[in-house]
Amino acid sequence: MHLRDLPSVDRLLGDDVLGAAPRPLAAAAARSALERARATIRAGEEPGDLVALARAELQRLGTPALRRVLNATGVIVHTNLGRAPLAEAALTRALDVGGSYSNLELDLESGTRGSRQDHVADALCRLTGAEAALVVNNNAAAVLLALAALAAGREVVVSRGELIEIGDGFRIPDVLAHSGARMVEVGTTNRTRAADFERAIGPETALLLRVHQSNFRIVGFTESPTTEDLAQVAHDASLWLVDDLGSGSLGNVGDEPTAASSIASGADLVCFSGDKLLGGPQAGIVVGRRALVERLRRHPLQRALRADKLSLAALEGTLALHEDPERARAEIPVLRMLDEPLERVRERAERLAGLVGGEVEETVARVGGGALPLAELPSAACAIEEELAAPLRFGDPPVLGIVRDGRLLLDARTLAEPEVDEAARAVLRARRP
Repeated sequence: MHLRDLPSVDRLLGDDVLGAAPRPLAAAAARSALERARATIRAGEEPGDLVALARAELQRLGTPALRRVLNATGVIVHTNLGRAPLAEAALTRALDVGGSYSNLELDLESGTRGSRQDHVADALCRLTGAEAALVVNNNAAAVLLALAALAAGREVVVSRGELIEIGDGFRIPDVLAHSGARMVEVGTTNRTRAADFERAIGPETALLLRVHQSNFRIVGFTESPTTEDLAQVAHDASLWLVDDLGSGSLGNVGDEPTAASSIASGADLVCFSGDKLLGGPQAGIVVGRRALVERLRRHPLQRALRADKLSLAALEGTLALHEDPERARAEIPVLRMLDEPLERVRERAERLAGLVGGEVEETVARVGGGALPLAELPSAACAIEEELAAPLRFGDPPVLGIVRDGRLLLDARTLAEPEVDEAARAVLRARRP
């Protein structure tokens, strides 16, 4: 076939299937098929059935790009897979609020304009011991807003060992630079003392910044000041201490610091994520002194970074669970997976292996999401053929596992009980010729 022999878009739209679809979608599918055919012809190959190509493209375009997947990787807070799955209570709140009008910025008692922050602020203050709270769209935004509101044009003192890189190449120095603050590094990569911060304070210093090493650990010959030590240095100099916890936590999860402990130790502002160890939607949470939170709330950048109504509703539902720690650990998926006994995980792995003819293999799960990088969670997986990795990824729903030592491991710690049967059906379909 030559390029001149290719049909027109209108001719392809004469096909029954393409013609029955919405015209803009069908036309886009036809153009895409023709473009692929031209590339194939230029490469010296035959393009094949153009109608079939256009139909396949139509099906692709009509399939939602953001899809539910089965996480069998053993990484609980998997950044590439949407981090924390939401609890039923959070989903219910988002559905209730998103499916109708809401009092997002209306004070129902007075009938006047209200603040969207009011819906979650009280709960955050109760759970952390802070005077005030504010929510934006993620933790990087929370840190950016805090620095812009409190330190623009002035100096921020931070340890060299805490100048971390977070996801997708974003680095703490970059966040600092874009806030308008000037960074002053102190200490060394592995050892920083409170005295280093004290010596660096000058007339242009606005605050001290502590950044939790969420996604890595330095071991061996190390030293770093405690939150209490830094708070003392800051307050002696009439400065503020901003504590970026990264993943953050409202309850005790391994050795991760909690927002409540940071507030109790003297931090003036604490920033942390809503969609990691808290187990809620994507959000950046700031808690701390009322006067400082109010400065953040009134900063122009706050409007650009604020959380939307669905995130606030899901966060409200999640925080309600955290009011009862036992209920939180039972109903918030991330916390439930962290706590689940190995015996139950192994039972799911054994059931999956029995359904698909696989083998049970002991393995190690991870927390993920930049939290507890050294933690290893004993787990169990169903081991199947390595060559099924791609077919399972292309399936509906896609199933993601880990390829190791020539086999594909489907870790049962991150597979919920109802998902075992789904995963089994997906494996059986992937094996069909």
